[in-house]
Formats: sequence, structure tokens, C-alpha cells
Amino acid sequence: MPSQTPTRAALDQTLDVETPELVVMSYTLAGVGSRAYAAIIDYMICLVAFIGLFVLMGALRVSGYLTAGSSTSFAIAILVLGQFFVIWGYYVLFEGLADGQTPGKKNMGLRVVRDGGYSVGFGASAVRNLVRIVDMQPVISYGAGLTALVFSKSGKRLGDMVAGTIVVKESLIRQPVRSSMGPRDTPVAKATDQPPTETLLTDDEFGVLARFIERRSALSAERRTALATQVARRFAAALEGVEGGSDSARLVRLHDREAGARQRGAISLGSRGAAREKHAIVAGGSPRWTRFAATLAAAQQSGLKSLGEEGVRNFVAEYRDVAGDLARLRTAARGAVSDEVFYLSRMVSGAHNLLYRGRSLTLRAVIRGMFLDAPREVRRSVRPIMIAAVMMFLPAIIAYVAVVRRPSVAPMFIPRGMLDRANDGVRRAREGEGYISDPGLFRPVMATSIISNNVQVTFAAFALGITAGVGTTTILVSNGVSLGGVSGLYASKGIGSLLLAFVAPHGVLELTAICIAGGGGLLLAAALLIPGARTRRRALIENGARAIRLVGASTMLLLVAGTIEGFISPIEWWPLEGKLAVSGVTAVFMMLYLRAGRRAPRQEVDAEPDVAAPVDLLALTASRAT
Repeated sequence: MPSQTPTRAALDQTLDVETPELVVMSYTLAGVGSRAYAAIIDYMICLVAFIGLFVLMGALRVSGYLTAGSSTSFAIAILVLGQFFVIWGYYVLFEGLADGQTPGKKNMGLRVVRDGGYSVGFGASAVRNLVRIVDMQPVISYGAGLTALVFSKSGKRLGDMVAGTIVVKESLIRQPVRSSMGPRDTPVAKATDQPPTETLLTDDEFGVLARFIERRSALSAERRTALATQVARRFAAALEGVEGGSDSARLVRLHDREAGARQRGAISLGSRGAAREKHAIVAGGSPRWTRFAATLAAAQQSGLKSLGEEGVRNFVAEYRDVAGDLARLRTAARGAVSDEVFYLSRMVSGAHNLLYRGRSLTLRAVIRGMFLDAPREVRRSVRPIMIAAVMMFLPAIIAYVAVVRRPSVAPMFIPRGMLDRANDGVRRAREGEGYISDPGLFRPVMATSIISNNVQVTFAAFALGITAGVGTTTILVSNGVSLGGVSGLYASKGIGSLLLAFVAPHGVLELTAICIAGGGGLLLAAALLIPGARTRRRALIENGARAIRLVGASTMLLLVAGTIEGFISPIEWWPLEGKLAVSGVTAVFMMLYLRAGRRAPRQEVDAEPDVAAPVDLLALTASRAT
């Protein structure tokens, strides 16, 4: 299990993880403040982008490129899609394609990584950011999301828990080992002053002495003299033979001698076993660590590829050496807080994240995910999808029967606007009009608005599964009651065919998509309520990876359904038979889509889905040796 440790070097929360090289390293967790600053930067970028869309459309309108009619309709449709992208696509795409960094996070030196330090990947990015819809809700769910972030030992919000991700700092500490352990005005031991093989003070005693040296300049002369006398009395044995006059001067010289001894690798007084090597490891490794820190900083700035083939080989070899130093130093420190351990952990974690980043997202991978992996997951998850269907269609049937038998109950759960539309529907049916007026030139606007709204509903049905299924169930039941109640209302007025002619072309895809997304939400709920032999953490990560594929399949169906609903469903002159024919075609399309990749072997989901393919360290170092 990861352990949380405050370090003396930075007083930050850190998370210890074990690398594939069996070395324990520490990530510095991003604090609430730095994450908030990053979020503000990202929000401002989103706001500017959204305003930019309006300005661009206005400029095109003024310049005459957009005229009344179809061009205006398409412009509004682009604005609708732009708004949807800004709200949902910004975070998902930046974190998925920029290896866990939005512009705000990059500016603050933050990065989203997978548990274990692996690259976040597009799937994990989608999971953590779609669950953001829960954090965005007022009162109850917002409070739950904030509570999770504040009280989580790893600083995880709800999305991070489902995706198995953490937000970490990536800034480097430039100088881990000071040339002198004292302040700048403290004299440093000369290189010719050869220290003994063993120091005169233990590490704890040297820490006390170092704190006195650091604070003495801030003390009054009287207080400094009194405190120096007390410290000198404590270290009387070590001060024997140390010249310098006053107690303060002798302590400075003792400190200088002890610091020099440690820098050259002397054994600390009283140390045993591996602890005797601590200062020797630091003394021998410091030059190498400094060189590696410079190379790492360059690679973090310009990417690993900027080092060139030979540079990458050298980087990998140096990474292995530094990781080895970290392992030895941890053993020597025996769990004690150490600036050097803290520094090496920062370097190893930064290099680890570079080496174990995932492959770039390719068009082939996107097509495979949407047209092969997503349909396979739908077939695999047929049970939760069927449960979701029951949750929606059973209330729909009950509501339908209730309204048909007693129309007076309709106002109890059907909005006033739908009641007025049904009353007007009697006239529309008599005059041969459709369920709604054909938007004509504004069909693109209608289509994009419908797609955006429906996709967000499915996002919510998935994400609210983190509420132990309460939110998902509420969405499914409420949609079912609305569907059944409105259908019953139209049937009770004898105009059911008017509603059917509108719903039939897109209804098969749309209703199926909601059930599929609801199945994804129930997978999250199952991970919390019935994880089985798995821990809830492991179950959430595994089921979250499965559920996001269901959301992908649902989105694909809704793209087609929304297009049909915007362009075909409102056509008033199409007969009911023609609309039902379109419905049949969509059903065939859906069956073919959901059967895609049927013959390919199913891959089991492990605890760390979509783990990035790491750099082959052994192969690289072997080729370097040859």
C-alpha cells in the first residue's frame, strides 16, 4: 500500500510507489491551492475560447460571409458544438493527449498520472473528467466531491478515485546537497582538511548543531552567547582540541568540520549496518545526480525525443544508476527523513514519468476503441445494461398505463409545457401537421443541440454511478416516467401516432444509448456495493475502465440518433410507415455495430487498464553496452 509521508525538505505530502525496477520513489502530491490556481487558469482559457467563438461569428456576420439562412444556421450549430467541446473536451483531450497536463496544470508544474506513476492515457482522462459532472452539482454531490478531495490521503477527488489517478507536482529541486550545511557566511572546511573516518557527532546531534548555526545570526548577542554556552556544554567532548576562542566560534568550526566530513563520506558516529554508508553514497553520487538533474530538466522541457537516440540510452542508464542510489540511500536512512532521499525521489519520479509515458493517441486507436472495444464491452456488460433498461422501461409502462386509464393524473408528473404541446397536438393531427414544426433551415441547430443535450444526459447517467447508483437510478426512472407519461397522454387523446411518427426514426438508438450509459453507471455502483473479492479501490478502477467504453458506445449511437432527430424526425410530410422504416434501418445499424469485433478474443481488464508500454530499459542499456 502507498504510504503518505511529510518531508523536512518541503513539508509537502508525498506518496510512495514502487517502480518496475523495485525501487520505492515518492511523488509530491499537488495541494488544494496549486490545483485551484491551475483550475482558474484553465477556466479563463475556456472562457476566452468561448468568447472567441462569438467574436469570430460576429466578425464573419459583419464581413458578409454569414448571411441569413443556412449559413447562419450552421454558424449557430458550430457555436453549440464549440460550447460542448469547451465544457467537456478541453480537459479530456488535453490530459489525454498532453500526458496529463492542461495548460493550467503545466503552468503550475502539475501533472495527472496513474497510480504507480504511469501515464494517464485517454481512457483514464475521460473517466476522471466525466465524473467531474458530480463535483459540479450543487449542495449534496458537490459537498461529497469536495470532502473526498480534502480528506483523501492521496488528494483524490471522485474522478481520481474512479480513474485511479493522482495529481502530482513535477518541479525539480535544483541543488539537493549544499556545499555547506550552514548559512552562506559560515566558513567552509578546506579540501586539504582531511576528516576522520568517523564523525564526532551523530546525525541527530549534527542536526541540533546545524539548527543553532542557521539561527544564530537572528539572535541578539546576549541570547546567542547564552545559547552557544548551552550547546558547547552538550558537545564538550567533540569540542576538545577545537580552537576558535568563544563558544560560538568553536561551534562554527566544529560544524564546518562535521559538514566537510559528511560531504566526503565519513561514517556517522553511532551508525550501524547500512546506515554507515549514507554519507559515502551522497558524496559519491552528488556529481552524477547534478548531471542527471540537468538532463532531466531538459527532457521535461522539450521531451525525451529531444535527447536523441544515444541521449535516451544514456538517460536510461543514468536513471537506473540514480534509482539504485535511491534504493541504497533509503536503506541507509532506515526510514529517517532525509533531504537527499527527498531529492532523489523527485528525480526518479520525474524520470519514471518520462520513461513510462504512453504512446501517442492515433486515429487507428480511436477507431479501434469506438468500433471494436466499445461494442465488445456492451456485449460483456449486457447484465447491467438490462437492469438499466428495466429501471427505465418499467416506470415508463407504469406511467403510460396510469395516464391512459386516468388522464387527470398527468399534471402530477408531466411538465406544463408538455401538457400544452399535447393539447395543441390534437389540432396538429387534425390539420395534418407533425409533432413539432419542421425547423427547416435550422435543422443543423436542432441536431447539434439535441446531440449535446443527450450526450450530457448519458455522461450524467454514467458519472452518477459513483453515488452508489442513486443518481443513475434517478435519471433512468425519471426519463422512463417522462417517456411513459407523455406517450400515455398522447394515446389518451387519440393522437399516439403523431408522437410515434416523431420518435420512431431516432428512438431506437436514443433509448438504447441511455440504457447503455446507465449500465456504465451501475458498474460503478456495483464496484462500491458489491466489489466481490476485490477491494473497492480496485473494483472502481476496473469497472470505471469498462464503463467508459460503454459511454463511448452510447455517444456513437447518440451522434447518429441526434442527427436523425434534427434532420428527419421533424419532417411533417413523411408518412408513419416511412418513419418506421427509418427506425428499422437504425435497428439493423445498431445490431451490426454492437456485433463488431465479435470473433476477436476478449481481453480481460486488469487492475491497471491501459497501462502505458514502458521503455525497454534492459534493451536500451544492453544496446548501449554493445
